Amino acid sequence: MSKFRTLVMFTVLAAVTLVLLLGVNRFEKRLDAQVAEHKLRFTGEIRNAPPMVIFTTVALGSFRGIVADLLWLRAGALQEKGNYFEMVQLARWITDLQPTFSGATAYLAWNMAYNISVTCSSFADRWRWVNEGIRLIRDQAMYYNPEDPIIYKELAWIFSHKLGNILDDANLYYKNQLAIQMAGIVGSGGNPDWEKLAAAPASERDFLKKYPETHGIWKAAASAGYQDYAALFKAFEGSAPELPQNFAAQLGNDQKLKDALRDYFRAELLRQKLKLDPVRIVKINKKYGLLDWRVPESQAIYWATMGAEKAPGGHDLSCDRIVTQALYESFRAGRLMMVDEKNFGSIIVVPNLALVDSVFDTFVETQKVHDGEKNFYSTFRSARINFMKEAVTILYNYGKFKKAAEYYKKLEDEDGKQKEGSLEKFIMAQWAEDVRDAGVKKASEIISGLIFRSISYLVYNDHDAAVANERIARYIYKSYMSDMGNSERTKLPPFNEMKKNVLENCIRVFPPAMVEVLKAKIAAEQAESAIDEKFSDQRKRVK
Repeated sequence: MSKFRTLVMFTVLAAVTLVLLLGVNRFEKRLDAQVAEHKLRFTGEIRNAPPMVIFTTVALGSFRGIVADLLWLRAGALQEKGNYFEMVQLARWITDLQPTFSGATAYLAWNMAYNISVTCSSFADRWRWVNEGIRLIRDQAMYYNPEDPIIYKELAWIFSHKLGNILDDANLYYKNQLAIQMAGIVGSGGNPDWEKLAAAPASERDFLKKYPETHGIWKAAASAGYQDYAALFKAFEGSAPELPQNFAAQLGNDQKLKDALRDYFRAELLRQKLKLDPVRIVKINKKYGLLDWRVPESQAIYWATMGAEKAPGGHDLSCDRIVTQALYESFRAGRLMMVDEKNFGSIIVVPNLALVDSVFDTFVETQKVHDGEKNFYSTFRSARINFMKEAVTILYNYGKFKKAAEYYKKLEDEDGKQKEGSLEKFIMAQWAEDVRDAGVKKASEIISGLIFRSISYLVYNDHDAAVANERIARYIYKSYMSDMGNSERTKLPPFNEMKKNVLENCIRVFPPAMVEVLKAKIAAEQAESAIDEKFSDQRKRVK
């Protein structure tokens, strides 16, 4: 009888165990589905980790937290003593020990980019620390946490605030270095044919599949002294953004093949060095308009967009705020006109007028997602109204009168306060206000816009309007420089240098017929100036 009871008991237990296992399995599948749907991650899960991280994770087990805490204490002591280089190594160890602890990595990167960098008097040293913070997030934290929106948000913030803003005295140096970095990969213009870069092979594996060892490029590479892919890629890295000259010579006159190879190597170097994917850049350009990827706001938009995509529901308030703000700044001063590697202070940016509609639409859509379309007190609505006020002025300054009138009408519909006056009265009031409290970006926008209008009127033979606009530009320039131009952080380039750069831009963007007229006008003005100088010298001799 006892044996029978024992057998029954084991049978019942086996049945219960089987039922529980089936239940756990079913429940696990449901959890896995929810993890996939909401892009969640496991706290202890470490993906793509190198052997050393895997070893410490397995060998130390739960003691990793204790070791990391001790390293945190050591890092704090080193910072107080100013031993920053040793602190960087400790930060990397902490990240290796706790690679999925996004908050730790974000804090360490922020500490490098903000706290440590400003202790350096040299702008070059500051840039190294800011760049070190960027790399800690972009090259290491993202490697371990590809689905964590916090990481992307923190990186976007550094680009938007630390590099894009003017709060740091070295901000022009940062912008200059970032522009040089990008130009060194994709070309001096900073904006190659992104469609072609996106269409190039997406990896080394795809490249070797497209160009197998029997392809003629490998014979050309061998003749140039490059025996394999690694050697060829390293050579391009040293000669970027163009193919090595000896390799290009061996390819002969096949320019189409040269361009295809150059586009691939540029794209791959961009993926490896800056972790930017040309395919995603094309998507962002199509959504918002052609961004200048040499300015920090563009990269802030890139990383914030990725962060929002990783968040549950495809939206994250912090990331969406960064996108709207960076897009706004890209409209205000998102097109790089000049960068000088030897003189970082001469960097000149102008508004990217093509973005105006996408900025407005993005504010509207973001408000709808986070605050509701009818929410009168939404911060996105307030920001949109401020944007429209600036957009009207900027568009008007740059001669886009029809578009300025369109946005003035939108402003009237949104904010009834503007119904008291005409567009022209509104512009004059804005100019007066802007001169009083303009920042360097705003002042540059106004002055460059007035110079642009002056040149446009000159081409259309409206000499009086051309002179009037240049006089206003000089007046605003003089007023701004007398109030704000005594600081390296806020002063503007010389007026003649700004005029020269706007003039060069007009020659690039005007239709050929207008360019010919403009050149003739410039030549006539120069000849007239030479005559005036000659008579002036003669009068001085007579006296």
